[in-house]
Amino acid sequence: MKDPRFPELSHEQVSRLKAFGTVEDYEKPTKVFALGDNLYDFFVILKGAILIEDPYNNTTIVTHSKYEFSGDSGMLSNRSAQFHAITVDDTTLLRIKPNRLKEAIAKHSDISDMLLNAFLLRQQTVLTEISGGIKLVGSGKTNATYKILDFLEKNHIWHSFLDTDTEKEALQLLKNFDLSEGDLPILINSDSNICRQPNIDELARYSGVLMDFEDKTFDVLVIGAGPAGLAASVYAASEGLSVVTIDSEAPGGQAGKSSKIENYLGFPTGISGGDLANRAYIQAQKFGCNISIPHRAKSLEYHDGHFTVCATNDKIIKSKSIIVATGAAYRRLPIANIAEYEGSGIYYSATGMDVSNCLDQPVAIVGGGNSAGQAAMFLSKSAQNVYILIRGDNLGAKMSDYLVQRLEAAENIHILNHTEIIKLHGEHHLDAITISSEGKQRDMSISNVFSFIGAQPNTSWMADLVATDDKGFIYTGASLKPHNLTKCDIYSSREPQSLESSIPGIFTVGDARHGSVKRVASAVGEGSMAVSQVHQYLSEIF
Repeated sequence: MKDPRFPELSHEQVSRLKAFGTVEDYEKPTKVFALGDNLYDFFVILKGAILIEDPYNNTTIVTHSKYEFSGDSGMLSNRSAQFHAITVDDTTLLRIKPNRLKEAIAKHSDISDMLLNAFLLRQQTVLTEISGGIKLVGSGKTNATYKILDFLEKNHIWHSFLDTDTEKEALQLLKNFDLSEGDLPILINSDSNICRQPNIDELARYSGVLMDFEDKTFDVLVIGAGPAGLAASVYAASEGLSVVTIDSEAPGGQAGKSSKIENYLGFPTGISGGDLANRAYIQAQKFGCNISIPHRAKSLEYHDGHFTVCATNDKIIKSKSIIVATGAAYRRLPIANIAEYEGSGIYYSATGMDVSNCLDQPVAIVGGGNSAGQAAMFLSKSAQNVYILIRGDNLGAKMSDYLVQRLEAAENIHILNHTEIIKLHGEHHLDAITISSEGKQRDMSISNVFSFIGAQPNTSWMADLVATDDKGFIYTGASLKPHNLTKCDIYSSREPQSLESSIPGIFTVGDARHGSVKRVASAVGEGSMAVSQVHQYLSEIF
């Protein structure tokens, strides 16, 4: 049976694809793209073969032969190439540029289905079965290393991690490169080039996650790539609008931190938030949406019929309309020294990279919502004991019933009502916590705490621009009062649409919106519904 990662195009499909590219002959072995290349091309083999070489391990990953094709999902998001591609003697290829490949995918559904399925499977293989990629060396107990590792994981960037606290190889590597622990963390690429103490922007640009896009006025700017923002991106791009989407961290938002979502329609066995976000991320780009990470919106202006957003990385983005999908962030625990332990004992998500730290160890989870429950179930498979700390006495008040039942049935999950953490202890990494439970204090030897408490909207950059409630959630539609509305021709002739803010043309979806339902399905619904309202607004002003 043919491996689904490496399918063959039919003769008829190849004939159609020829309209989007050029046929080239190679008499001798030629490197047609190399690791680190940006905007590298897509190739269909017409004669001969292409070898996909892994320079990290000096091995051949696969040999593509007649009517097979190169590439993976990174091609749709302008990420840099992860391998070398080298022809054999006497090879003929169909070369297609990335922008033309997107055109072919948009026009031919059968080709789209085959390519995207293979691309997703190849990405999964690289991330889970092949060791290599960017090498991160650092202490697993420091916040600096955790931030980089977290960004790599959430953005599905191929990497390997050497922990200087536990692996002799990591210490030997430092010695070989004449580095000290003061240089950590470091990144090493396949050419042995070293980047000391890199920031996230440098890493994002190197890997292609931070992308450049046209300097033009877009139809829609989506700010935030959680479920609501990704849904808006998919629907807007699929309906022919020019769309750019930015996010400050990674696709998925808070949902991307969920280890398993079981009540989302169409996934009866559940799906991780990261996988759901990654599929939507690729889907949006399939339709031509530009997505760039990390960009954080800093300010907003309106003039000459369009909005101008100033974002981090010195990016200025012009758009006729804006969909605010910035979501909400979990609040910090109200403990004076908590910043010392963030990334080194205090975490705001529970993902695969956290499992090794929790192996046969007790962990604490603070919060009573679905994210807390999903994290508890996920970590219970590796942790010795999981303690869920809630201030109230009813776990089901904010959590879905199916999760409550599973938590109560798990032998190593313990629910502590009327309990909160009041102190943190540890010299360089969290070693213990002090809790107050039922009016009594006691210490617990716990070095990993996962916090999922209270949502604070990521809307401070819009302060005094749009009407919000006292917590910063943006008023939309019927929740707006007449005195909130911007005085303009549009609002003098009609009321705001259901997802429109106090400024016409600015729409808010998902967790940042006042009165929203904090569920993935509702966020996706709002994101898709906002696009029809954008169409109405655009028809009014253009």
